Amino acid sequence: MGKSPKSKQRKMTSVAVIGAGYWGKNLVRNFHNLGSLKLVCDKNESLLADFKSHYTDIETCLALTDVLTREDIEGVVISTPAETHFNLARESLLAGKNVLVEKPLVLHDKEAEELISLAAEKDRILMVGHLLQYHPVFVRLKEMASAGELGRINYIYSHRLNLGKIRREENILWSFAPHDISMILALAGEEPESVLTTGGNYLHQKIADVTTTHLDFPSGLQAHIFVSWLHPFKDQKLVVVGDRKMAVFDDTQPWKDKLLLYPHQINWKNHMPVPIKAEPERVDISETEPLRDECQHFLDCMSNGSKPITDGQEGLNVLKVLNASQTSLNHDGRRVCLSMNSVQAHNKGLLSPMASNSSTGEEDIFIHSTAVVDDNVTIGKDSKIWHFSHILSGSTVGERCNIGQNVVIGPEVSIGKGCKIQNNVSVYKGVTLEDDVFCGPSIVFTNIYNPRAAIRKMDQVRPTRVKKGATLGANATVVCGTTLGRYCFIGAGAVVNKNVPDHALVVGNPAKQIGWTCFCGERLTENLECLNCDSRFEKRTEGLAPLRP
Repeated sequence: MGKSPKSKQRKMTSVAVIGAGYWGKNLVRNFHNLGSLKLVCDKNESLLADFKSHYTDIETCLALTDVLTREDIEGVVISTPAETHFNLARESLLAGKNVLVEKPLVLHDKEAEELISLAAEKDRILMVGHLLQYHPVFVRLKEMASAGELGRINYIYSHRLNLGKIRREENILWSFAPHDISMILALAGEEPESVLTTGGNYLHQKIADVTTTHLDFPSGLQAHIFVSWLHPFKDQKLVVVGDRKMAVFDDTQPWKDKLLLYPHQINWKNHMPVPIKAEPERVDISETEPLRDECQHFLDCMSNGSKPITDGQEGLNVLKVLNASQTSLNHDGRRVCLSMNSVQAHNKGLLSPMASNSSTGEEDIFIHSTAVVDDNVTIGKDSKIWHFSHILSGSTVGERCNIGQNVVIGPEVSIGKGCKIQNNVSVYKGVTLEDDVFCGPSIVFTNIYNPRAAIRKMDQVRPTRVKKGATLGANATVVCGTTLGRYCFIGAGAVVNKNVPDHALVVGNPAKQIGWTCFCGERLTENLECLNCDSRFEKRTEGLAPLRP
């Protein structure tokens, strides 16, 4: 794991900053204040002279070779136009330097993959300047989300809006959105399945000034990103909506108000959701400069060889979303799938962000000749769809799923990774299966509580969620509007009409809890121990949770 951005530097390291313009000057200031700046490289001689007058103890140069041939320079910090990042980073790694690259890492996925491989080969640090990952407020927000303080995160949206600075070397998506994508991926803990981006070009025919991006994740989480440099006021806000608390990170507010928690709740009365509002809670966070923390983190990683929080792989994950967003933008907001290769995307009527570079064939998924897969369906790699099954429009099936015979999924259903759905199961609209769910033969999901053949009630669909690792035995029935907890076990033929806690074992009609089950599916002892795998648990509000060793 990467070290905290506030961890202390173990030894003095020397860095060079390449590109000292608009953002580079801030990097120069921070690395100088940290006592590690040795050299500034830029093509602008007057700019270098100005730096020399302010920082009399540093050296300057005009050429990259003057940086790379210096044995006393251990790290290179690149803050130049994005199209130059790949060559500068590659040459620096080949010269044995540790590298910090401002966002975006590079412009193409293949270039990022090459840099990651090269950094591993040379045993060097490759880090991306996704600054907000080092903002103390976001660090605290991520800690709370990881600890479950917000509950299940339902959706995230971000605004990054301002009037200027307007660029001509990149559009607003590539200029503003990388920070938001990086934060959202860190909070989600998973990669999105699909991306949809729309935008408007108002100042230049070929450069988007405003974009909105929508991300869909395998778990059901959704995220929205709105960026613009044509906005009447500055707005930098990240809103995270959990089922326990809602968090607002507003970077335009004074420090004490930058992170507010709203313990709002949604209660159900007479089958209707009723919002219960509460006063916002402030979070006490020590104030430090995010860029200083980012620079210190780079120095720490160089000193002790630890993995950066925003390493090359994290930069690649953000880049994949950016390229998919750009592809969607180029095709007037058509949805782009990230979990399918180009051949599959073409066959399903979807776009692939890397179609020109893909060499993967259709063997990544298997769809039996008798199965029907509608348009606007996403199927993850290594999944299998067997005889006479039907996947309806708007549905998503994750990677490594096995969909048995005569299964109906959809419309608009999300199936997570690694799920197994046995024969004769219908997963209707409103049902969501998280990762690694097992559905036994002929189980039944309902989605309308009181259906009538003569009365259309699809506007009364009640959502059902089956959480990660749950098992549903053969012929079980799940009444709509319920949540089945993580790793719970539903006995064969059970009729579930209320929520089931994590790890609970329930049987009968109506289903009643008779015990607890382990991750491995074995029943726990009265002391909440598993005799099969030696796992131990403790009771929590939502069910059981494993004891830390």
